[in-house]
Amino acid sequence: MMRRVVWAFAILFLMPVGVRAQDSPTVLAAQRAYDGLDLALAIQTAQRSLNEQLTATDRAQAYEILAFSYGALDSTRQAVEAFRELIFLDPNREPDINRVSPRITSLYASALGQVLVVRRVSVDSATFVSGQGFVPVNFSVSRPSRVITRVIGPGYDAVIDSQLVAGTGGIRWSPVTASGDPVEPGRYQVLVTAIEGANEFSVPAQIDIQHGAVDTVPHLTGLPGYQKLAEMESPSRDWRPLGLSVLYAGLSTGAAFALSNPDLGDNWRNGVGAVSFAALVTGFVMSIRKPDPRPVEANIRYNQLLDQQLAQQNQQIAADNAERLRQVRLTVVEVAAMGGQQ
Repeated sequence: MMRRVVWAFAILFLMPVGVRAQDSPTVLAAQRAYDGLDLALAIQTAQRSLNEQLTATDRAQAYEILAFSYGALDSTRQAVEAFRELIFLDPNREPDINRVSPRITSLYASALGQVLVVRRVSVDSATFVSGQGFVPVNFSVSRPSRVITRVIGPGYDAVIDSQLVAGTGGIRWSPVTASGDPVEPGRYQVLVTAIEGANEFSVPAQIDIQHGAVDTVPHLTGLPGYQKLAEMESPSRDWRPLGLSVLYAGLSTGAAFALSNPDLGDNWRNGVGAVSFAALVTGFVMSIRKPDPRPVEANIRYNQLLDQQLAQQNQQIAADNAERLRQVRLTVVEVAAMGGQQ
């Protein structure tokens, strides 16, 4: 008797309050009796509540009160039976190992190992182009079994996977029809069923699938990392005309002086000087005049190659955009994972 009292107090002070009843006064009374440490009354009231029309939440709460109360009183068999019923009602509901005694955790684990249930069914949200992505579906089973995953929705009903699973498992579903078209938008149900001999347990999860347009890619106006080169260039100034005019003026002046004739007087010198000056001016003007631009063949050829590459890439982008306009972007969002069914 002393050992039972010790266990009762250890379990009661370590167990969480749990989810409160919402609809049933009887379950609420059982919870109050349990909170007041009147375990016999809590068991009696919780058992009476199970004969009523209860919601799934209240029924699970009643079995949880029974399981914890029997565990506190060291009634192992009754506690395991209550935990088994709780697991069937809500496979994902389990004691918090950080807040309950190891005995409660052990009783729950014992009950879980005796039943076949599918737990922790989740469908990851995803967005992708139809035919180019997958919807991850994850789950776990309490016992090694064959797990069949089926998807049911608007105009769609198909078994998408069947595999042997021990512990955790998962699949990837491509939401397309047998013809390769995207499935219709709307509400779908992912049904995960575990089968072990004559035992069978199913958990459905609901998802919404939405259709959307695939974004197109804008055409290129240039190739990244490449710039066009100038096709015309202005040559630098050429000072050769000025040099030649200076040379010619010097030679003509020197020759004139060397062949000078006193009988001709100074007029010839003036003529030679005028011609030399005119030659110098002409050479200077020709040298400082800005040369006319001229084409650069290498740059012209380079720009032509860039234009060809740009045209080819834009042609490919146009073809890709035409294909994108025919594609469908799928958005998959999990609505809820519901309770299991035997």
